Amino acid sequence: MDYFYHQQSEMFAFYRIPRLLMTHKRFKDMSCDAKLLYGVLLARMELSQKNNWLDKNGRVFVYYSIENIMEALGCAHGKAGRLLKELVD
Repeated sequence: MDYFYHQQSEMFAFYRIPRLLMTHKRFKDMSCDAKLLYGVLLARMELSQKNNWLDKNGRVFVYYSIENIMEALGCAHGKAGRLLKELVD
């Protein structure tokens, strides 16, 4: 077996999306893009935990700008905002 070079190891990095988002009736009307964004934000939460970004109640929070979402999902500003709103709703 050959070694991995440079960024080839990223081929085996994945976003995790909770199964519940796909199977529970509460989320049946949620768009696939919003579910994917949720997975991206979950991955980002790992960085937040490492940086100890917690609120006064000990809850982890995530810094991820609209521009980050636009780049990650390849979408425009309006869609990125709508996806965030969809997750909040």
